[in-house]
Amino acid sequence: MSQGWDGPLEKVDAFRYQIPRSYRPQMRTDGVIFIDESMVAQLRQDQAAEQVANVATMPGIVGKSLAMPDIHWGYGFPIGGVAAFDHESGVVSPGGVGFDVQCGVRLLRTNLVESEVRPRIKELVDACFTNVPSGVGEGGVVKVTRKDLESLTTEGVAWAIEKGYAWGEDVDHIESGGCLPDAAFEKVSERAISRGKDQVGSLGAGNHFLEIQKVDRIYDEDAARGLGLGPSGQVCVMIHTGSRGFGHQIATDYIAACVGAAKREKIELPDQQLACAPVHSREGQDYWKAMCAAGNFAWNNRQVITHGTRTAFETVLGRSAEDLEMSLVYDVAHNIAKIEEHQVDGTRRKVVVHRKGATRAFPPGHPDTPAKYKEVGQPVLIPGDMGTYSFVLVGLPTAMDRSFGSSCHGAGRRMSRKAATRMYRAGEVVRALGEKGIYIHAASKEGIVEEAPGAYKNVEDVVRVAEGAGLTKIVARMVPLGVVKG
Repeated sequence: MSQGWDGPLEKVDAFRYQIPRSYRPQMRTDGVIFIDESMVAQLRQDQAAEQVANVATMPGIVGKSLAMPDIHWGYGFPIGGVAAFDHESGVVSPGGVGFDVQCGVRLLRTNLVESEVRPRIKELVDACFTNVPSGVGEGGVVKVTRKDLESLTTEGVAWAIEKGYAWGEDVDHIESGGCLPDAAFEKVSERAISRGKDQVGSLGAGNHFLEIQKVDRIYDEDAARGLGLGPSGQVCVMIHTGSRGFGHQIATDYIAACVGAAKREKIELPDQQLACAPVHSREGQDYWKAMCAAGNFAWNNRQVITHGTRTAFETVLGRSAEDLEMSLVYDVAHNIAKIEEHQVDGTRRKVVVHRKGATRAFPPGHPDTPAKYKEVGQPVLIPGDMGTYSFVLVGLPTAMDRSFGSSCHGAGRRMSRKAATRMYRAGEVVRALGEKGIYIHAASKEGIVEEAPGAYKNVEDVVRVAEGAGLTKIVARMVPLGVVKG
């Protein structure tokens, strides 16, 4: 939507602005947006803040309706939206998870440095492009049977380990151990199955990518060492994709089901895109089980891509992935709902936290922070645009009180894909990246212009605000050397 938003925005502190509950009579709580003064004008350019207020009207909402500093307009919920609903009296909303269920980011480290990779960057990127199909509707390198699809969507990454696409230790560095146990294959439609079974191990299009990066700057030496990052110049690989057509179809199917459920339950919503169902209703439980299946699909998708990436490095560099120490730092989800316990207004409550374009940011010592990172906190991976930086952060204790242990998920768009297509030309974008020493291999010209660096907010501002607000601590900055795009 192009019109600006002129609703009330009250400054709480340097990094939080509030939409008061008094803005609309239907609101059950305030909205809180993590931005600073420099971001207010950008926020008001679309209706994402109105979506924060809309979410605040939903039944069973607990705490505030929240949005991260990469906030922008989305389907129902804003991208960057976080909302928790009481596990007994609240709702689950497919629009609060998003169409790309369990889209997420993973980071691989290596023992390589830039000087070893720079002369071979074109070969490496091209080999990754060959091993990892990219683009709209593109199929994966692994053609799975229906039985395989049932296994991978219910067992999680254990399936990839059994098939030889994962190292045993990979699972220790994936959110939730790479498996959502509530998944039920029978809650997935035939249409979703047919869309998903040929897409395992594929990148897709849009903002999805595979980037060969280098560590550019270390902000916290101890935390970086704990994550296996550094020194400056270390080569890493960042992968960003989700559940492809499988998750998209699940979202489509259950948004329709939840429209009916909301009518039956007489749930009044300001926007039908917020369609939801009580957590323990038939539709709520069916969606939950299908969403978990899509989450497990996404982890296996990123895992098979990881296998393809490791194989590409082996082929080009003539060394084994083990010798190159191509280990997984972490894999974090950013379009998912999770059942968690949080302290709300002095009471410990079981809630369903929806994070749409937002990630967990759990602190050191939290039971769900991987054992290896108990001292430093859960890694938070924030990709920027393909011409500047990405960041590695870790969760902070204050995030648990302020954002249900959540942080941002990327730079956030400041321009729609259509607007970017009107403004940029593929050749100019490729040339500008080349001048920065970044080689790109893309499946289409559209994929290049839609994801032009200028279409995104400044990721440095986004992570600065996330740190200033006490959600995450910046650990390392990465710059791209080579990019595979859909």
